[in-house]
Amino acid sequence: MNILVFGKDGQLGKAFHVLLGSLLPTLADEANIQYIGRAECDLVDPAALSSLLNQFQPSLIINASAYTAVDKAETEPELAFAVNATAPKIMAQYAAEHEVTFLHYSTDYVFDGEKYGFYREDDMRNPLGVYGESKAAGEEAIAQAFASKPPESIGQYAIFRTSWVYGDGGNFIRTILRLAKDRDELKVIEDQYGVPTSAQWLAQISLGLAMDAKGRLSAFPSGIYHAVPAGETSWHGLACGAVQAAIDAGVVLKASPRLIKPIPAVEYPLPAPRPMNSRMSTDKLARVFSAQGDMSKLELLNQPWDGLVQSYVHNLAKDVLI
Repeated sequence: MNILVFGKDGQLGKAFHVLLGSLLPTLADEANIQYIGRAECDLVDPAALSSLLNQFQPSLIINASAYTAVDKAETEPELAFAVNATAPKIMAQYAAEHEVTFLHYSTDYVFDGEKYGFYREDDMRNPLGVYGESKAAGEEAIAQAFASKPPESIGQYAIFRTSWVYGDGGNFIRTILRLAKDRDELKVIEDQYGVPTSAQWLAQISLGLAMDAKGRLSAFPSGIYHAVPAGETSWHGLACGAVQAAIDAGVVLKASPRLIKPIPAVEYPLPAPRPMNSRMSTDKLARVFSAQGDMSKLELLNQPWDGLVQSYVHNLAKDVLI
């Protein structure tokens, strides 16, 4: 089985590197895994991407790459669309034509955040900025590519919408912990809501859908799936939880949770608007896992976000990364 992982230098790509490495001895077929970063293939070059796909002939494509500079995208729309829409379209076309399983990742930013409650997969997309527009275009391109495949083709795709990802790399949690070491008081937005998502957790959920217990590719209904842990919080709630977890792990910080001041988003203006509500329902993914009959996958899906954050922060402290 040939597995191609794009985005090897990002948080999710690194998580897949660790996870697939640990699963390598148990994969049903002898796996040949190739991890792709910008040095191996520049995704803004369609010819290079097509050449790589045709040369490697993957049976599983994991696209963990993305242009994620939300504010910078406002002045670099061509680059954002090249990476987030055109490149996934090329991958999806190859996957649909060659009966390949394709896993792709999208974002809460495809929504405007105006809905009360949790977004579902079929809710209308209405992105507020260029980044969200480019990711929405990628979702549409993938669906169109697979809609035109022959009915007998076994090619399949999953688009995992997720939010507030953290892992091995720069992210909100690590920024807050760095600031908490240097400052007595922090100000963090309290009226934007979502779910922090561990990159490691997300990689496990992804392979839980695409592979069976023996490491073989398994069939699943193609489409969009919301993939976030259980619960909800605000950026302020996440900041307080991360700082408390660090203190519990023995890290000395200047700021404590009570010194993290909640502020409204209007007091922290940014070039690109953010959705105020990024909460997403995972009921669809839960139904598929239930149909597969593996309760361990449901248990993983229902893990609370705060426990995962605590574990992440404790590991940062253990590795002296705070």
